[in-house]
Amino acid sequence: METKKHSALTIEDFEYDLPSELIAQEPLEQKDQSRLLVVDRSHNSLQHKHFYDLPKMLKSGDLLVVNDTKVLPSRIICRRHSGGTIKLLLLKPMTSNTSLWEALVTPIKRLKVGEILEAVVGNDGEHLHQIKIVDFTVGPDGFKRLIVDLGARENVYNLLSQVGFAPLPPYIHRDYRTDDSHRKEDLLQYQTVFASTPGAVAAPTAGLHFTDKVVADLKQANIDIVRITLHVGAGTFKPIEESLDNHTIEEEEYTVSAEAAAAINRAKAEGRRVIAVGTTSLRTIESAGAHGGKVIAGENVSTALYIKPGHHFQIADAMLTNFHLSRSSLLVLVAAFAGHETIMSAYREAIAERYRFYSYGDAMLIL
Repeated sequence: METKKHSALTIEDFEYDLPSELIAQEPLEQKDQSRLLVVDRSHNSLQHKHFYDLPKMLKSGDLLVVNDTKVLPSRIICRRHSGGTIKLLLLKPMTSNTSLWEALVTPIKRLKVGEILEAVVGNDGEHLHQIKIVDFTVGPDGFKRLIVDLGARENVYNLLSQVGFAPLPPYIHRDYRTDDSHRKEDLLQYQTVFASTPGAVAAPTAGLHFTDKVVADLKQANIDIVRITLHVGAGTFKPIEESLDNHTIEEEEYTVSAEAAAAINRAKAEGRRVIAVGTTSLRTIESAGAHGGKVIAGENVSTALYIKPGHHFQIADAMLTNFHLSRSSLLVLVAAFAGHETIMSAYREAIAERYRFYSYGDAMLIL
């Protein structure tokens, strides 16, 4: 039972203490062996399962909505001619037909327009590619960003495959300068089995637990899967600094095909459950179904939907999600869906039971 009205909640109500050893640094070798905390809102109950149990936890006719975005190897380690190390996180191309990309960079101090950076990887620090600083810009977060020229467009993805690291969040620790073996492993592991549309700079992590076996078992249980695309941006990791109401989400692009929209709308009309796999899928279908409760198809549509307590959910009936950072917009979203006290209680239980947290961690099913 909720003890505090959503209008009275503050960001401090979304804080919790997590022992650092519960932050997963690697995925499990068998991804569907991850634990699954099942939150049943109607009975106010918790069950401890494993992800391979998912088909048995759902009903025949349920529809899962998954995000098929593919993570780009968008983290690049560069060297200045002066010898300093620069870390780039490529965010997005400036237009659909150019070699110019917007990037986050650390450290940005002393960098100059026209300067050439050399991308490096491996213990020998081999210079593999030159990247030119074209301009500076200011992001929606108010911080300066770079515009960089990656060279001929046809070479961009070749460059990323050679020197790009998976854009793992900062709580997963890697030595990006020298760890080429981890580089290749993370590029494989930090993708879902549904990944097919390149464009994300963070994985839709709820999808990381799915294996071919789980997908086959879902099909056998007459549980359908439909794909949408939302290219996850760096803003997904932006903490809520001040108040719940003043926070904003950086725009991300989504695509819902006519076939996907029809499948979701048909499920709703027939009274079957629509289950969002991850916060990205949930934000996509709630954005596309914001008016009238029917999902509208669209390609490369921008959304900055920020879901907080009090949001009226139009489409999603249930959701799968990972465990999110304290004070994050993702935790606020999940609490808006399931209820604040329900979720914070579930998090306390997960910590007590030593669940693994964050991107490479365990999962939660909210029914």
